[in-house]
Amino acid sequence: MLRAGTIVNNGDWDAAEAADTVVLDLDHRRKRRLKMEGKNGLSFLLDLPDVPSLQSGDGLQLEDGRCVAVEAAPEALVEITCHSPHEFTRVAWHLGNRHLPTQILDGALRIREDHVIVDMVERLGAHVKRINAPFEPEGGAYGHGSVMGHSHD
Repeated sequence: MLRAGTIVNNGDWDAAEAADTVVLDLDHRRKRRLKMEGKNGLSFLLDLPDVPSLQSGDGLQLEDGRCVAVEAAPEALVEITCHSPHEFTRVAWHLGNRHLPTQILDGALRIREDHVIVDMVERLGAHVKRINAPFEPEGGAYGHGSVMGHSHD
């Protein structure tokens, strides 16, 4: 089976020349080894040395030199908005304190659907809207893009 063993960062390759495209949710963009099939039927084995942090626009380089484009799949998310910068900061702190993967937008936060967290942020005064959208959370200062593997050591 054809293998992909290298990640080519978005902007470092010509996405117009992609051999195919894989559409992956956040969990599948964090897998090191996985059989994949592109939208146009190209099958290959993702076989990376480390757990990746794939983003939309990245390429997976196949052993024959071609690249497969990565596209973030829409997921069930909650978009959180607030009345004030103070309220926004407070909600963001509570999400971070719970180590939740969070996408930070201009004036909004996005998290995966979770009724317990939705209840918490509504009690903090925030507004929530359920959406389906690609999820690209912040990677963290020390994770180099990864939302996996966290410690306070």
